[in-house]
Amino acid sequence: MSIEPPSRPEIENLLVEARTFAPDPAFVAQANAGPELYAEAEADFEEFWARLARERLRWTEPFHTTLEWDLPFAKWFLGGRLNVSENCLDRHVENGLGDKVAYHWIGEPGDRRTLTYADLLREVGKAANALKELGIVAGDRVAIYMPMIPELPIAMLACARLGAAHTVIFGGFSAEALSDRINDAEAKVLITADGGWRRGKAVGLKHHADEALASTPSITAAIVVDRIGGGVHMVEGRDYWWHDIVDRQDPICPPVPVDSEQLLYLLYTSGTTAKPKGIIHTSAGYLLGASFTHEIVFDVKPDDVYWCAADIGWVTGHSYIVYGPLANATTGVMYEGAPDTPDWDRWWQIIEDLKVTILYCAPTAIRSFMKQGEAYPARHDLSSLRVLGSVGEPINPEAWLWYHRNIGHEKAPIVDTWWQTETGAILISPLPGITTTKPGSATFPLPGIVADIVDAAGQTVPRGGGGYLVLKQPWPAMLRGIYGDPDRYVQTYWSRFPGMYFAGDGAKRDSEGYFWLLGRVDDVMNIAGHRISTIEVESALVDHPSVAEAAVVGKTDEISGQAIFAFVILRAGVEPHDTLAVQLREHVAYVIGPIARPKFLMFTPDLPKTRSGKIMRRLLRDIAENRVLGDTTTLADAGVVDVIRDKSGSAEED
Repeated sequence: MSIEPPSRPEIENLLVEARTFAPDPAFVAQANAGPELYAEAEADFEEFWARLARERLRWTEPFHTTLEWDLPFAKWFLGGRLNVSENCLDRHVENGLGDKVAYHWIGEPGDRRTLTYADLLREVGKAANALKELGIVAGDRVAIYMPMIPELPIAMLACARLGAAHTVIFGGFSAEALSDRINDAEAKVLITADGGWRRGKAVGLKHHADEALASTPSITAAIVVDRIGGGVHMVEGRDYWWHDIVDRQDPICPPVPVDSEQLLYLLYTSGTTAKPKGIIHTSAGYLLGASFTHEIVFDVKPDDVYWCAADIGWVTGHSYIVYGPLANATTGVMYEGAPDTPDWDRWWQIIEDLKVTILYCAPTAIRSFMKQGEAYPARHDLSSLRVLGSVGEPINPEAWLWYHRNIGHEKAPIVDTWWQTETGAILISPLPGITTTKPGSATFPLPGIVADIVDAAGQTVPRGGGGYLVLKQPWPAMLRGIYGDPDRYVQTYWSRFPGMYFAGDGAKRDSEGYFWLLGRVDDVMNIAGHRISTIEVESALVDHPSVAEAAVVGKTDEISGQAIFAFVILRAGVEPHDTLAVQLREHVAYVIGPIARPKFLMFTPDLPKTRSGKIMRRLLRDIAENRVLGDTTTLADAGVVDVIRDKSGSAEED
């Protein structure tokens, strides 16, 4: 018996974007990717990935089987052996690229370091030998808790060189979060630093590490980088300064060949339960996915200067600061600090100084720059930029257009990318030189990726409708499970729609087949029986010339079930007033429809965000509902919540 699709779409498709931007013919002529990639992948996706694996990776032993798929468990490139560190370093040096810059690093106080591929190979060899001295062997786990300094990618590559797995824990996490992750991974060594610089202040890390290590029995040693130089407590017999144990090592450390499916890293992502999920990424398939997507999505050329302005503590930094760019012998930029220190043109100054050609950053950063106005980027020569990228959450059309006009000067194509910690690499994105873009749309799945939008019964939603984003075919960079908990892996990702990976995100597809991401399904509001995504209402608010950024949540309402509560940040120089609040409500009603008019609207100077730039809507829901706040550990500025909470009583009600 067939299941009839629901009469109303799972998620309403309310906001229509008609503006399009075709690729520039000059860009098309030199683009890395061509339409034939889609045809090749569709004809035989296993052979497509096998060809790329043979061509893009250096193998110690070739693989004999491309894919073993025991749904939902995948193994890619069986029989193959390789070393990820060797693929990122040795082969480039041996090919004559030793003097090519691997990283331009800028510290927040203004200090700089330049590391070539030969420098990086030497430092990674020394760090790997230090880990060997501390007893690390293939299969062990190493925890890394560091600021954005060169020793962070060096430590990751040193682990990979030995066949040991790393788990990078974001430097903004608390001691409790650190110990939870160390204990789950049963890590043997911790690599950390005394601290780092953030908004002009030295932020300590070692004291958090000491607190965590009081309850982590698996840790036998800790290596500490002296970054801020303030002096920290060192436990004799356990703690070693990086400059003592690493600098004295032999720079030659032969790479250890490992199986294609050898654990490369664990990266923890929060779940609905208290226990974080250790996402498993293995070696060959992950490296292939990161390097291939890096090259085709950003159209990377040998002379590019590429800047992914994320933190390596998140998956974006793993794939697009470390493994993807280094596998492609790309020159990258690493910046330690905040975009507003010492002023809001810090990024644009770096781009001008280093002649950055590719910038990849979060929509939240773009909206923050919008709030400050056009004057800051206008002070600098940004003409070197030729490709712009967006990552982390759906981008509002108006933020996309601001980015296009003020940073790309209407010449640089924008690649709005969708992917997750779990996917390992970008899965939905325009390809510059191929795709006609629409502001706010991630456009289409990449070659080799089969994505769909389905209703609650798992049936494909017709064009023009919204629903749940799913993936219907395995891909090489996909997660291999949740560490130590295969049942949780099956339940979390594969139980909602049998045979399909459910990403947890809502999406819609327009009449031309373009994908529009609508955020987490948890962020969908149920307004009088209409399921409305937060991103569409936020986009309508940001469409108003007075608004720089907005976040909306559902607030319990006796009549409609939920009512829309909007938190609005105004652009620099715009003063909040009652008339503007009315105008904004009416603007949303005009752009989307009366059903989406916010019932509550509050002007706020900032929003609660993680240091990766994501808005923490659950905290806004807590504030709207006047509940006790949840965990604020990962906030970039915990004081923001207090400011909003103090103002919440003055929210305008329609």
